[in-house]
Amino acid sequence: MDATAGAGQLWAISDLHIGYRENRALVEGMYPDSDDDWLIVAGDVAETVDDIRWTLATLAGRFRTVLWAPGNHDLWTHPSDSVTLRGVARYEHLVDVCRELGVITPEDPYPVWHGPGGPAVVAPLFLLYDYSFLPAGCTSKAEGLAYAENTGIVCTDEYLLHPDPYPTREDWCRARVAETERRLAALPAGLPTVLAAHYPLDRHPTEILRHPEFAMWCGTELTADWHRRFRVATMVYGHLHIPRTTWRDGVRFTEVSVGYPREWRRRPEPPGRPRRILPMEVEAGDRGAAPGVGRGRGGTP
Repeated sequence: MDATAGAGQLWAISDLHIGYRENRALVEGMYPDSDDDWLIVAGDVAETVDDIRWTLATLAGRFRTVLWAPGNHDLWTHPSDSVTLRGVARYEHLVDVCRELGVITPEDPYPVWHGPGGPAVVAPLFLLYDYSFLPAGCTSKAEGLAYAENTGIVCTDEYLLHPDPYPTREDWCRARVAETERRLAALPAGLPTVLAAHYPLDRHPTEILRHPEFAMWCGTELTADWHRRFRVATMVYGHLHIPRTTWRDGVRFTEVSVGYPREWRRRPEPPGRPRRILPMEVEAGDRGAAPGVGRGRGGTP
């Protein structure tokens, strides 16, 4: 593990979806509050490698440390992308892009946050899903997919997220879970962790989905006890486009997504503002102050 000292703040954001012009503008105006701030980007940056590279390069040029965990959109083999790699090959290509930019990935040593609220291991995770968050009354993936198709709610992953060389996405998920579990179990027992993934480690955040059948594409039961096993201070996730904080077994789960313009325009708070993870700040609604948007380092206009 790398140990990086600093006096700044640890922030997190996800689901930037910069293919939307309005969301790209949010990234253009996103700056830290200090030279020591870190930023977690918990997936769904964009659908093309060029857009992902631009976003992470922009943020890495402003924040001291940027950590990236892939989302499903990042892993799509999209018709609009000139990069036609699929599955593991696409993920490994994105890891190479991140390393060129100095961005920490799930394949790198987990850094230790030594700023306010630390020390804590900050671990970006790539875990996927295995269809174990089944709709009520369904007992198998086949039943769940049939139910979802009947409601008209089927994730685009079924067409664009390829698991090659694994036979299925759930096989890829199980391999990712096993490798990540091994790495987390080897961490020093005395350090708390901030685990950041695109999907929540526990199913409970999906309970308020307008379309509960979509939960099948939102995680795996294999990680349901990780927030207790691995000394988690905060579990950071995105994907649901429902930014909020919940608590499970005394552990903070924080959804940090921006979402699509049609979603964030309905919210009262300004869009595109990262959530503060450390030092932890609990206020009304458990929302901490966010770094300046449209402002330079240190809040300079």
